[in-house]
Amino acid sequence: MTFEPTLDFARRLDAQDPLREFRQHFLIPPAPDGTRESLYFCGNSLGLQPRTARAAVERQLLNWQELAVEGHFKGETPWMHFHQRLQEATAQVVGARPLEVVVMNNLTTNLHLLLVSFYQPTATRYKVLMEAGAFPSDQYALESQVRLHGLRPDDAIVELTPRPGEHTLRPEDVLAKIEELGDSLCTIIMGGINYYTGQVYDMAAITRAGHAVGAQVGFDLAHAAGNIPLHLHDWDVDFACWCSYKYLNSGPGGVSGVFVHERFADQPELLRLAGWWGHDEQERFKMRKGFRPMRGAAGWQLSNGAILTMAVHEAALAEHVAAGGMPALRRKSEQLTGYLEFLIQRLNLPTSRLEIITPQDPAQRGCQLSLLVHQNGRDLFEHLMAAGVIGDWREPNVIRLAPVPLYNTFEDVYHVGEVLAEWAARQ
Repeated sequence: MTFEPTLDFARRLDAQDPLREFRQHFLIPPAPDGTRESLYFCGNSLGLQPRTARAAVERQLLNWQELAVEGHFKGETPWMHFHQRLQEATAQVVGARPLEVVVMNNLTTNLHLLLVSFYQPTATRYKVLMEAGAFPSDQYALESQVRLHGLRPDDAIVELTPRPGEHTLRPEDVLAKIEELGDSLCTIIMGGINYYTGQVYDMAAITRAGHAVGAQVGFDLAHAAGNIPLHLHDWDVDFACWCSYKYLNSGPGGVSGVFVHERFADQPELLRLAGWWGHDEQERFKMRKGFRPMRGAAGWQLSNGAILTMAVHEAALAEHVAAGGMPALRRKSEQLTGYLEFLIQRLNLPTSRLEIITPQDPAQRGCQLSLLVHQNGRDLFEHLMAAGVIGDWREPNVIRLAPVPLYNTFEDVYHVGEVLAEWAARQ
């Protein structure tokens, strides 16, 4: 597409947008002056509230009011099976089979649970591979998991770093490191998208390479789920987890998702931390000793579901399904992000002042652009916020902007470009 730096052009694209109605399905916070909506470009940190969220929660509050404990078994949405209501849509989001997914807990909790099963080091195969600068929760989780096995993090954890002077990992360097580690590599756990740079990793190639050397391969999809097309089953990924409050718009601290490939569905002997809700539901209420996991990802559940947050998640997932799922969202996302990139490049600022560190190739990014501001970065961020542009500041000097296809418009992007141009003119 050939972009134009005009408001009329942006409005024409919005008029042609088959997803334009979905903006009205979300609640957009006001700008600081209170006279208009903000330009919300922070869905990579917290997605907006679906208008259906309140009714979804109130429905379950009413069930609690009228049914109390019987709500586990009665009513239109019995709580005992509520996680099953989310399986089909969740599977569509991550490219899985319903058996392979379950919604439960929060992200880092689920990462720990999965690492118990899929990081089982031996004396010779104990290395774990991750990207340098991964989100701190992942770093902390891996450090503690390594120590639980009596190992030293600085020995067991291998970090992938970009080449000198570069901001992102070259795919060939990732594969070369996997081959180099060879039979010392126990587990790979990487972000599907790096939260800081916005780089999408080639998860299919990484999985193939990991399996070729005998390693287990998993991904933290916090910034990927609901953002880019995923095909976890077909890629043969062993395990994955993600949060639901970014691109899946399920509320602060919203419930997390888990993927475990179906090849593990009938391996009850696989080491895991067991809980009541993961036990065979046909036997669960007999209250007997002896854990027998449910088939598939559901066998990793611990406690009964957090129904109020799961109700919001169900409402939010319905928006994704109604929009046509990831194929439709991805088409618009590539255009929105491309338009934002076009407007930033028109600022003609030298890279010594400002550079986009997110890959230019649309296949290697989602809907986030990370701006590395070498001078006066905090000034630019405050200028954006004062103008009603809600983005995200990451130390030491990166501003992340994410035009989300469910609720951002091309006119939004145009106006962000205007605000950036105002700042650039002052420099």
